[in-house]
Amino acid sequence: MKIIITSLTYQDYDLRVVRGARLGAFTLYHYLRVFTGNLSYSLFVKPFINSLLVGFGVTVIAMILGSLLAWAIVRTDIPWKKFLDSVIVIPYMMPSWVIALAWIIIFKNNRIAGEEGMLTILFGITPPDWISYGLFPIIICLGLHYYSYSYLLISGALKTINSELEEAGSIAGLKKSAVLKKITFPIVLPALGSSFVLTFTRSMGTFGTPALLGLPVRFFNLPTQIYASINIRNMGDAYVLALILVVLAAVAIYINSRIVGVRKSFVTMAGKGFKNRYNRLGVWWYPIAIFIILFLIVVFLLPLVLIAWDTFMLLPGDYSVANLTTHFWVGESKYNIASGEPGIFKNPGIWNGVWNSVRLGILAALINGFLGLFIGYAVVRNRGTRLSKSLEAVSFASYVFPSIAMGAIYLGMFARPMGPIPALYGTFTLLVLIVVVKNMPFSSRTGISAMLQIDKSLEENARIQGIPWFKSFRKIIFPLTTSGFLSGMILTFITSMREFSLIILLVTPTTRVLTTIIFAYEDQEEIQHANGVTIILIFIIVFANFVVRKFFGNKSLTGLKES
Repeated sequence: MKIIITSLTYQDYDLRVVRGARLGAFTLYHYLRVFTGNLSYSLFVKPFINSLLVGFGVTVIAMILGSLLAWAIVRTDIPWKKFLDSVIVIPYMMPSWVIALAWIIIFKNNRIAGEEGMLTILFGITPPDWISYGLFPIIICLGLHYYSYSYLLISGALKTINSELEEAGSIAGLKKSAVLKKITFPIVLPALGSSFVLTFTRSMGTFGTPALLGLPVRFFNLPTQIYASINIRNMGDAYVLALILVVLAAVAIYINSRIVGVRKSFVTMAGKGFKNRYNRLGVWWYPIAIFIILFLIVVFLLPLVLIAWDTFMLLPGDYSVANLTTHFWVGESKYNIASGEPGIFKNPGIWNGVWNSVRLGILAALINGFLGLFIGYAVVRNRGTRLSKSLEAVSFASYVFPSIAMGAIYLGMFARPMGPIPALYGTFTLLVLIVVVKNMPFSSRTGISAMLQIDKSLEENARIQGIPWFKSFRKIIFPLTTSGFLSGMILTFITSMREFSLIILLVTPTTRVLTTIIFAYEDQEEIQHANGVTIILIFIIVFANFVVRKFFGNKSLTGLKES
C-alpha cells in the first residue's frame, strides 16, 4: 500500500520539476511520465525489454542445467553421489556478483574498462564488447548462479519418486523416453513450475550483476533503473517501476497455476513401501561425473581463487610473486597501507559483522522454515479455493519487490512508532523482520512442492485413531517434508547471509553485517579487505550448508517407515 500511495502522490523531487505541485497531493504524473512521457523509452520501454530478455535467458539456462544435474545425481548410479549432492549448490552460496567479477577480470577489454583482462594479457585475444559487458555476460553469470533453484526443487521431487511407478511403465511396454514423458515429468511438474517462477522473477528483479556488467555500457534493466531513480530521490518513478515487477510476478504465478492446475497433483508418498532404483549410465559413468566436477571448478573454484589471490596482493593488478603480502589478513594498522585498517583477523568491526550476519541468517532460516511448511499445508489442503490462491500470492509477492525499494518502504514505515509498535529503525529486530518477509517465497514454494506429494489419507487415518492435528503434523507430515523444510532453510540462510540491497538503508554502525562491510570497503577502494571479507562470508555459508546436510540431510523415508 505504501508503494502505491507514493506512486500516486507528489514527492519532494517533483516539487522542483512540476509547477504548482503540492507535497502529498494526488497525481498521475509519475505514471504518465513513465509510460507516455518524453523519457518513457529510457525510463520504461528499454529497461523492460532488457529485463524480459535477462529473465527468459537466465531461466532457460538455469532450468536446463538444474534439471540435468538433478536427474544425473538423484536418478542415476553416478559415482561420488553424496559428495556431488553436497557441493552442487555451492555456486549459489556465493553472491552473484562474484561470478560477474571473475568474468570482468578475465574478459574485460581496454575499449570499455580502460584495462586489459587476463584473456588479453595471457593470450593476446581482445574480447568484443558484447562479451565483456551487457546482455550476454549478465545472462551467463546469472544462469550459472540461479540453476541451484531448479536443482534443489527438482532433486527434492525426484527423491520422492517411487521407482515402481517407472518400472510399471516399462513393464507395460513404454520406452524410456515415454516413461520420462508420461510418468516422471508429470510428477516433477510442480517443482518445475516453482523453479520457473522463482528463477524468472528473481533474475528480473536482481540488481548486483546487471549493475556490474550493464552500467559500464549503459545497459539498464528495471532494477538498475529503479536504483538510478532512488539515487536521485525520485521515489515516485522508482515505485511505478517497482509495481511493474509486482505485476510481472503476478503473471508468472498465474502461468504457474495454469501449468500445474488444480487437478494435476501426483501423490508419490502414501502408506506403502518406497523403492528407489537408479538408472545405469554404463560407459558414461565417469565422464558425466568428471564433467560435473569441471563445471563446479569453473563456476565456483575459479572465481574464488581469483578473489583470494587478490587479498594477498599489496598493489592491485600486480600478479607477481614479489607483490604478495599477508598484511590484509594478519597485519597491524599502518597509516600508509589500506588507510590504516588492520588485517581482517585483527579487526573487531569485521568480527562484529560476522556475529550479526550469522544470527540474522539463523533466525530468518528457522522462522521461514516453519512458516513455509504451514503455508504449504494451508495452500495444498485448500487447493482451488480463493483463500488458497490468495495465500499463495501474498506469500510470494514480496519476492519480486526490488530490495532497495522495499528497504526504503520499511524505513518509512518503522522510523516512527505505529500504535503499539515502537520505532524499529536501528534495531536488529527490523533486519530480521524484513529478511523474513522478503525471503518467504523460498520456504513457501518448497513447502508447497513438498505438501503436493503427501496423500491426505495419512492424516485421515491419524484422525480416525483420535490423534490430534498438531501431533499428526509433528509425527507424520513434518518427517515426510523434512527435505522441503531443509531446502527452504538453506535457501533462506544463504540469501540472508548475502543480502545487501534490502538492508543497506536500515543498517546502523551497531547492526552492520558482512555484506554492508564489503560495500563500505569497496566504496573506500580497499579492494583487498573487501575481497577478504567476501571469502569469510562464502566460508561461513558453505560450512553452514555442510553442517545442515551432515546432521540432518540423511534422514530418509526409509528411516521414517522403520520408526
